[in-house]
Amino acid sequence: MDMNLLHGSKKSWDEWAGIDRLMKHTEENVQKQQELKKKQDTDKNEKAARGSQTKTKGSTGRRGRKRKSDIPKDKDGPPPEKLVNIQIPPQLKKQLIDDCEFVNHLGKLVRLPRSPNVDEILQKYHDYRLKKDGLISESVGEILNGLQCYFNKALPAMLLYKNEREQFEESIKEDVSPSSVYGAEHLLRLFVKLPEILFYASIEDETLTELKQKLQDFLRFLQKNQSAFFLSTYHSADDSGVAVMTEEN
Repeated sequence: MDMNLLHGSKKSWDEWAGIDRLMKHTEENVQKQQELKKKQDTDKNEKAARGSQTKTKGSTGRRGRKRKSDIPKDKDGPPPEKLVNIQIPPQLKKQLIDDCEFVNHLGKLVRLPRSPNVDEILQKYHDYRLKKDGLISESVGEILNGLQCYFNKALPAMLLYKNEREQFEESIKEDVSPSSVYGAEHLLRLFVKLPEILFYASIEDETLTELKQKLQDFLRFLQKNQSAFFLSTYHSADDSGVAVMTEEN
């Protein structure tokens, strides 16, 4: 697959990828969701006030709520049947669940900077394919450049949980790319969003099929190196979001 043939002329990944359109779409949805949440909170408070007046001593409330294993998807996004199906291996799905648990429910954060970072992981995959195939095809090089571009653009727009924002602001200064600071934990979140991102890209079906195969191979590489690439524990959000690397990294 020659990624430069997508539009009949040479174009870098981020020129044809459509990520800017997705980001605009996401921003609009975020505003809608905030307005909806504000209305729901108002309705909920009114309902709770009414319920407190009629609640009996013997009544019991439901505890807990269903947890999602990945980055929340926009309700107004494209229909599932229109999305490319990127299969995340079960072990990495469990990694996403643990990631969500650490950040959203235990209030912990990934200690930054990560080692290996996203740039280093992409380079390791490059070296792996070079050793396996004896050469690096142009398409693999384009895909690795594309993943790096996607990650750097998508991280602040759609890959962070709310309580990771402050850490991001502290960690990413001018001329510092997220891919040089963040690691496998946040890179894996990108694959949750990739089907939606690719929906907004003008990619022919044949090219998309081959792209999917190569992305699946990259996910298998992440799975194979899971213990080396991913953290098993996160640090307390009360600590500094940017820290010197410790033994847990």
